[in-house]
Amino acid sequence: MKYFSTHRKSEKLSFQQAVIQGLASDGGLFFPEKIPTFPAIFFAQTANKKPHEIAAEVLFPFVKDDISYQKLMELTTDALNFDFPLVKLDNDTYALELFHGTTLAFKDVGARMTARFMGIFAPKEKLTVLVATSGDTGSAVANGFLGVEGVDVVVLYPKGKVSETQEKQFATLGKNITALEIDGTFDDCQSLVKQAFTDGILNRKMKLTSANSISIARLLPQMVYYFYAFAKLKTDKPLVFSVPSGNLGNISAGLIAKKMGLPVAQFLAATNINDVLPEYLNTQIFTPRPSRSTISNAMDVGNPSNFARITELYKQDWGKISQDITGYSFEDEQVRRTIRQVYKEKKYILDPHGAVAYAALKKYRENKSITGVFLETAHPAKFSEVVEAELNTKIELPHRLKKFMAKEKLSLAMNNSFTDFKAFLLEMK
Repeated sequence: MKYFSTHRKSEKLSFQQAVIQGLASDGGLFFPEKIPTFPAIFFAQTANKKPHEIAAEVLFPFVKDDISYQKLMELTTDALNFDFPLVKLDNDTYALELFHGTTLAFKDVGARMTARFMGIFAPKEKLTVLVATSGDTGSAVANGFLGVEGVDVVVLYPKGKVSETQEKQFATLGKNITALEIDGTFDDCQSLVKQAFTDGILNRKMKLTSANSISIARLLPQMVYYFYAFAKLKTDKPLVFSVPSGNLGNISAGLIAKKMGLPVAQFLAATNINDVLPEYLNTQIFTPRPSRSTISNAMDVGNPSNFARITELYKQDWGKISQDITGYSFEDEQVRRTIRQVYKEKKYILDPHGAVAYAALKKYRENKSITGVFLETAHPAKFSEVVEAELNTKIELPHRLKKFMAKEKLSLAMNNSFTDFKAFLLEMK
């Protein structure tokens, strides 16, 4: 299996090379040259398997040239040592809870696998992992790589645009983790990372890579929970996944799973007011724009990188893309109202991102007989300021979060100038 750039101006690489390089030399994202498909019998055999077992089978076709099946099983067993429970809200509505990992966010899945891939692929010289985060990516990656020898991690995050709980999970760690508080938006952070990967001087003097969803090592493991959810569901109705969507890595992974044969009837791209994907689905026009701040901050992305992977998967065919994806966007007040209504009616506490996904599923299913699964991507306690205000109730912080909240913030302030960021990285060396 080789991986090519979505810009198609650089050479194809092996999985190992693509993981270490992070971003293609032409600035594009790596994508597998073919998508393997599974026969129907495969899905029948997954019903009683654990997440790490499904992960090894699903990922092996993508990595088999570089990793043995036995070694991959060791990696998935170590990384995915937590469950992805399906919580039934009513007869045909399920929350897929993806926040039972180390940092209580879905990104633990991809980040922990990425750390282990890099652990076995890492070159002899020091590796510097650059990560732009709008919320949970930073904590998942930072904790996944904390203390890993030969690897430094630099997390860039927009000042004042992540929750205190999120910030504490990556900005208090020290050791081989550096947090940069950027005076700008998530898109500014992402732009700095992308510029670093294409800068000749930096790449001659440092070994740079990424663990954002621009990294193929982060993206592919996210397919696993879609396969796992299907394995646990018993339904004869069309299956619909509603996915909170920001940088589009999460839904891209689901769409790849569908191409592999997973019988999903529809994906819902659920966004906040940063609605470039729903707009594209309605108009055929993709118009990146500066991101706007919302209470579902991890989705505050105005120029989502993984849009390139979605269009690549569908060979730029808008008709086929819009056939498989339905887009919805919601303003903060609609999200707040959803949090209140679901708690009142279902006694279930949504975080703001899960609330966007639930709202999209509710809107889509009007007069449709479906089985709907919405992704709950973070523990509501990570957004206690918002959720507690709406529900007028106290959310108990899990023990893991309490430990982070007691620590001192160690981040460094920086403007959004690439010149200054480049100088900082060279000084790190």
